[in-house]
Amino acid sequence: MNETAARYARLSEAFADLVKRVPQERWGAPSPCEGWTALDLVGHVVDTQGMFLGLVGRELGDVPSAAADPAASWDAARAVVLADLTDPGRAETGFDGYFGRTTFAAAVDRFVNFDLVVHRWDLARAAGLDERIDPDDVRWARGAADSFGDSLRSSGVCGAELTPPADADEQTRLLAFLGRRAW
Repeated sequence: MNETAARYARLSEAFADLVKRVPQERWGAPSPCEGWTALDLVGHVVDTQGMFLGLVGRELGDVPSAAADPAASWDAARAVVLADLTDPGRAETGFDGYFGRTTFAAAVDRFVNFDLVVHRWDLARAAGLDERIDPDDVRWARGAADSFGDSLRSSGVCGAELTPPADADEQTRLLAFLGRRAW
């Protein structure tokens, strides 16, 4: 398994584990993403998988809706993406993206894996579950965020950078950079 597929497998599994632990009464809880509930957030993450497949002319296929069964929806969506990432021909399918010519695997690593790190925290916050992000993922996500440049602050991406407490750890600093209040 290549590095991108391995990262996706690990991050998507962590997201799946979290989705399965969300208490039923917390699906309607607001997430740190303005206007989204915990359930909306999972729906967005599922939809993003389909959006990136669409960039290379592929589809998610028939996956359960996140509204009906968030865990089954996420498991089905991530299985399709992981299958494409572990197939060298499909992983290296090229397309012209927002940042220029790229491949499916590179786009998944840059954007989808970033989303999985950040939205896992968002979902944990909404669900009242463990919000810790692996320190290696914090550093990796910060590098990804920095690579987006001004596009990071585009409408619907991340909010304005916040000023974290002076003694904030790396995770809190990353989240503040992404416009999320973690303190």
